[in-house]
Parts: sequence; structure tokens; C-alpha cells
Amino acid sequence: MKPPLIGITTHASDAEHRAALDRLTSQIVQAVAAAGGLPVLIPPDLAEPALRGVFARLDGLLLSGGGDIDPRAYQAAASPAVGGVDPARDRVELALVRWALGEAKPLFGICRGLQIMNVAGGGSLYQDIADNPAAQRHTFYPDFPFDRLSHPIAIEPGSQLARIVARGAIEVNSLHHQACREIAPGLAVVARAPDGMVEALEAIDHPFALAVQWHPEALPDHEDQRALFRALVEAAG
Repeated sequence: MKPPLIGITTHASDAEHRAALDRLTSQIVQAVAAAGGLPVLIPPDLAEPALRGVFARLDGLLLSGGGDIDPRAYQAAASPAVGGVDPARDRVELALVRWALGEAKPLFGICRGLQIMNVAGGGSLYQDIADNPAAQRHTFYPDFPFDRLSHPIAIEPGSQLARIVARGAIEVNSLHHQACREIAPGLAVVARAPDGMVEALEAIDHPFALAVQWHPEALPDHEDQRALFRALVEAAG
């Protein structure tokens, strides 16, 4: 059997915090390859006909992390906290998510990828986690290593995520300042942080559509994190 082709969304060459995003993208590529998939990078500004052609050849899709989603995509005015918006990337990823959900193509989202999956389905975001007065510290700080385990998450029993990691709770890193607010119809919350913030979503009635708020690619020494990439590749195969 041929290794499945896994499309990985990417950021623009002038993206804010590009060095960090380059590093995380490289780690995603390595994680997909280690799981037995063939990683293919998807430019963030493809015209729709080319994007549709690429999507048709993919066996699975991975949405990587990056800058903030334009709040207009969820009918909100931008707050001063919003940064790194890339309308071209938003257009590409919103289309890819909707196609993957509509056509039952395996999908895995990381950080921004979780947020774009929620927005694509009609959900909304906290433009900054501080907008939720109950939220605790999630945001990545430059003096912290990417693999720093910031807090535990509680995983919903019986979920795909629970089956993949084979545990009811795990420790995760935290490199985000936005989070899901209203959850889109058709999606289910399957993990939360101790403060109640959403840490993972799954699409209901889809063979494999899972997204997480943390960065498993930055935790390559953790078996439960490697298992996430294997699950995507197996679903795509």
C-alpha cells in the first residue's frame, strides 16, 4: 500500500513570528513522515481551481498553526489584540476545511487549525483569552521552550481523542492567545483545560476530523503526541 499523501497548510513568507512558524512546520513535516505519511506543503495563497486540484489528490489534510483569523470570518469587529491576520491564508484554509468536512476526508488541526475548523463551521473565537475572565494563563511566552508542559487537559471518555491517546488526561504545551468561544454546529468539545477553555474538537458523524489547541509536533518525545499523527495517517490510508 502506498503511503498516504498528507497536505499541510503553511504560512506566508512575511508572516509574523515566521522563525517560530518555520520551526513548527518543520516539526509537523517530520512527525507526519515518522508516522508513515508523505507530507505535501500547501501554499497559503493558491487560487481556488489549483487548490481544489491539490485537495482532490490528497488522502488527508493537516492544518498548521499560525497568526490570527480575520474576525470578519465570524462576524466580529477586530480588537487591538488581533495580529498576524492573512486573508489569503484564511480563504485557503476555510475552503479546505469545508471540503474535508463535506467530503469525509481525514482532517487534523493544530492550534490555529482548531480555530479555523470551528470558524469554518459557524463558530466564533475569543480574540484574546483574557476576554474570558475565568481563563488562566495559556499564552506562549518567548522565554518558554516550545515543549514546556503548561497544564493538563481532561479528555471526554469515548471520544476519538481518548481512543488515540488511550488516557483520560494528558499534559500539553500552550502556544496560543486565542481560543474557541461558541462551538460550531456539528462539532463536539472533547477536551478542556482546567479553566474550561476548549482544547480539542471533533466533527460529529465524520470518520476522522480532530483538532487540538496545543502543538503535538513540538512534543516528539511523547508517545501520546506521536499517536495523533499516526491516527491521521492511518485514517488517510
